[in-house]
Amino acid sequence: EVQLVESGGGLVQPGGSLTLSCAASGFRVSAYAMTWVRQVPGKGPEWVSTIDSAGRSTSYDRSVKGRFTIAKDNAQNTLLLQMNSLKPEDTAVYICVKGYDPASLERGQGTQVTVSS
Repeated sequence: EVQLVESGGGLVQPGGSLTLSCAASGFRVSAYAMTWVRQVPGKGPEWVSTIDSAGRSTSYDRSVKGRFTIAKDNAQNTLLLQMNSLKPEDTAVYICVKGYDPASLERGQGTQVTVSS
């Protein structure tokens, strides 16, 4: 059974940093592409970033490119998202998804990130 559990969210001031983790079980993250999406109330999920199975190719939405870094910790079977220079508009629930499809049902419950002074 695929399980994904996010952690690391919280309240941070504008300009601050957070690192999100997504612990996977039931499969190896090293064998699959993995994706981060984010969602705010009343809106559909917004794609943030994807990393390929080998961890060599990454892609980012233009709104986070240069500020966020996606990575895998294969030893811990975990997906990571390093977020720097956070802005209030980054406030959302961040959700990790197995695979390339942001709409996949193989996803976690999410972790709340709030950027506010």
